[in-house]
Amino acid sequence: MKSLLEGRAGRFLVGLAPYAWLAVFFLVPFLIVLKISLSEPQMGIPPYMPLVDWAEGAFKGTLAGYRTLLGDDLYLFAYLGSLRLAAMATLGCLALGYPAAYAIARAPRHRRHALLMLVALPFWTSFLIRVYAWIGILKTEGLLNMALMGLGIISEPLQILETDIAVTIGMVYSYLPFMILPLYATLEKMDLSLLEAAADLGCRPFRAFLSVTLPLSMPGIIAGCMLVFIPAVGEFVIPDLLGGPDTLVIGKVLWAEFFDNRDWPTASAVAVAMLVLLVVPIMAFQHFEAKRAEREG
Repeated sequence: MKSLLEGRAGRFLVGLAPYAWLAVFFLVPFLIVLKISLSEPQMGIPPYMPLVDWAEGAFKGTLAGYRTLLGDDLYLFAYLGSLRLAAMATLGCLALGYPAAYAIARAPRHRRHALLMLVALPFWTSFLIRVYAWIGILKTEGLLNMALMGLGIISEPLQILETDIAVTIGMVYSYLPFMILPLYATLEKMDLSLLEAAADLGCRPFRAFLSVTLPLSMPGIIAGCMLVFIPAVGEFVIPDLLGGPDTLVIGKVLWAEFFDNRDWPTASAVAVAMLVLLVVPIMAFQHFEAKRAEREG
């Protein structure tokens, strides 16, 4: 009986660890941001008024920050711009990451670790330095334009830097490993005898890929898309360095509200709305996926 209780206590503590981590590093900061979003701005430190006046025992929360979001089209366009760029980056990562993950998963086993190391190699250098490097590549007199002109493909330099294309390139480059790794983990576990059975039944390789490989790799595709799309929506550094003044994303709006306008309540409301915009669809998707798995099981 004692050993049974100890086993249950051990399992409880092991399961409690990730929830404690989420509570400390996600829930508590989110509650702080939510509290600030319900405050009123003021000149001073901190630049927002307390929610509760303890002397009067009155609650002084307000939804002015959220009303500002609904009343100004700037925030709507910033959200839409972030979603558009994040979707483009996700599709780009999927288009490049799936063939790379497939090639690694089908490579000889003794070479896979070296190939995976090459995928993770960019993480050994600073993220900021890697983004700065793309400025030298994409600018008018950069390496890309010089190479295209040297090959005779173009006659004059292209304006790539400070455009949405440059931002998309930077995001794809930065987040590509987050797409490759979960795809590789899924493809590497796939039973190759299914492809052999499809071939025995007269299925051509491309048809076998569409009918067998692609459906079985959907968990990796979904995981990779989420790992890329979610951080790309709130990206600030890449649009700021590679994008132009017309590149409107929610990350740049957040920076301006926090540090330029010193309007912390509105900035916090923007952050809360962005979190809801991302978390609610993901939770709904996970709910439907769980229901589908139950029906198939």
